[in-house]
Amino acid sequence: MADPATYVFDFDSTLVRIETLEALADIALAGAPDAGAVRAEIVRLTDQAMTGDMPFGEALRRRLELLPLTRSHVAELAGRILDEGTPSVRRNLRFFRENADRIVILSGGFREIIAPLAEHLHIAPDRVLCNDLTYDAEGRVTGVDADNPLAHAGGKSVAVRALALPAPVVMVGDGWTDAEVRLSGAADRFHAFTEIVRRDRVVAAADVVSPSMDEFLHAEGLAGRWSYPRARIRILLLENIHPAAVERLHEAGYSVETLKGALDEDALIEALQGVHVLGLRSKNQVSARVLEAAPRLMAIAAFCIGTNQIDLEAAAARGVAVFNAPYSNTRSVVELAVGLTIALMRDVADKSAAMHRGEWNKSATGSRELRGKTLGIVGYGAIGSQLSVLAEGLGMRVIFHDLTERLALGNARRMASLDALLAESDVVSLHVDGRTDNTALIDAARLAKMKPGALLVNLSRGHVVDIGALAQALGAGRIGGAAIDVFPDEPATNADPFDSPLRGLPNVILTPHIGGSTEEAQEAIGEFAAERLLAYLNRGDTTFCVNLPNVQLAEVTGAHRILHIHRNQPGVLAELNRELAAAGLNILGQHLKTDERTGYVITDVDRDYDPDALRALKSVAGTLRFRMLH
Repeated sequence: MADPATYVFDFDSTLVRIETLEALADIALAGAPDAGAVRAEIVRLTDQAMTGDMPFGEALRRRLELLPLTRSHVAELAGRILDEGTPSVRRNLRFFRENADRIVILSGGFREIIAPLAEHLHIAPDRVLCNDLTYDAEGRVTGVDADNPLAHAGGKSVAVRALALPAPVVMVGDGWTDAEVRLSGAADRFHAFTEIVRRDRVVAAADVVSPSMDEFLHAEGLAGRWSYPRARIRILLLENIHPAAVERLHEAGYSVETLKGALDEDALIEALQGVHVLGLRSKNQVSARVLEAAPRLMAIAAFCIGTNQIDLEAAAARGVAVFNAPYSNTRSVVELAVGLTIALMRDVADKSAAMHRGEWNKSATGSRELRGKTLGIVGYGAIGSQLSVLAEGLGMRVIFHDLTERLALGNARRMASLDALLAESDVVSLHVDGRTDNTALIDAARLAKMKPGALLVNLSRGHVVDIGALAQALGAGRIGGAAIDVFPDEPATNADPFDSPLRGLPNVILTPHIGGSTEEAQEAIGEFAAERLLAYLNRGDTTFCVNLPNVQLAEVTGAHRILHIHRNQPGVLAELNRELAAAGLNILGQHLKTDERTGYVITDVDRDYDPDALRALKSVAGTLRFRMLH
């Protein structure tokens, strides 16, 4: 600990995320016709008291007079107050419990509401200073104990002085009454706590602004739950990442910035200055040059399936972990593939266009059923295999080709070669990854090997199909139709124009890379990728990482965790352990996982050590990235 300080915490909007009287108003006014107006007035009075524009005692009295409060209303809020704990307080429960004898709760709120949380934090009742409600014989709230100084203006300063707390006294709160404790000299330092609400006048009076409990502990030189305040870790999300991801990362305490579109290389380099984590989809290109210019970058999340837009080797060489969401949009892509196949079989797109021109062409010529047709799936991974199941359910015969050994589902049959699959398929659906080896996988020669009149569906990667050759095959009638969702060159934004040799061709459906773009899929991707990032940031877990060794880790408890990413070369672990021993650290647990280029060592150690002794660990030969988690 930096010093034996006494920490005095406000309650409303500090230890809990609510203002007590506003929450009580929601309970007491439920169903009342004037509930909205009364609550708005209570909020207004609260704001005036918390910014110092109205004496606290007057604001408290006027708010209580507006509410038909009863003992049961108070009991209802007290019963759920533990659920209202501020997120960063919940993350740092150990600090409160281990330092309860040096913590005081000081609030203009009410004992019945505060007591359950104080008990949960192991803070003794005599260290909880607050107002006591008064009731009449029927259990109606009549006010507060007028003899309590906290019921009046300046009461917090009076209460702190009366305790004669050992110095230094540190006040933590969000309101003007908290700032007054410092301004009156009753406290030696004041932290304006802004996680729930930020008030400019209060911030201006503060010695320190703490956006979270993590920041407070960091500023006070306390170990806390996290070695580096989460609010200082900057996360940049590009390309309209789903709000579910933004919300999840915000809730975890991280600083999140979002941008809508894609950035070119220079703009991306500029945007990444000072950024620790990058989230993107498929349009931004993270090259070796970009990675070299972003020294603080620790992790990248691709909120999609593919990662070919990221230089994975360059990222690994800098100890930057890369994650993706390989399964979250599988169903969306599969459903679109089925729908497009049906639309091609029935010539739906051309018939619809004709109808819009006022032409009626009711003819069965060229319209076919899926049942009994052969579907050839190229790439039998998560998407291809699920498509296989759905297609069989619709009565199709399924064959597939994959370079990796895959378990055939249902009655699907593996084909020894791509050419054999093309020759036998009525519909060819592409579901391969974005590796460069797949460039022009379907070229003029391969198109010529398809059955005459066969259909082609590509929902994989734009460079997999030679678009010019496909346009010629379609124009010549060699291919009966195509549905293309991905293109070699795609517009950077929705405002940019799109052009392709496929435009205007008969029985050709063009969609703007929407295979995984359903609301359900984007939410699932956002949640999955965000959780992978949090697992890595919070505990060093690299499960599903695509460029570093995968290590599944539990939360670190009762220890400090050292994360060391290094080049896979002889002697690193031995040197690391020598330095740990020299620093006097007792190892509680250790994991090592390597691949052909990178090693990842996770070491849990006792908490009693000199932090300066860890500096030598950063200079161990081959070190790429070093982090500490408390």
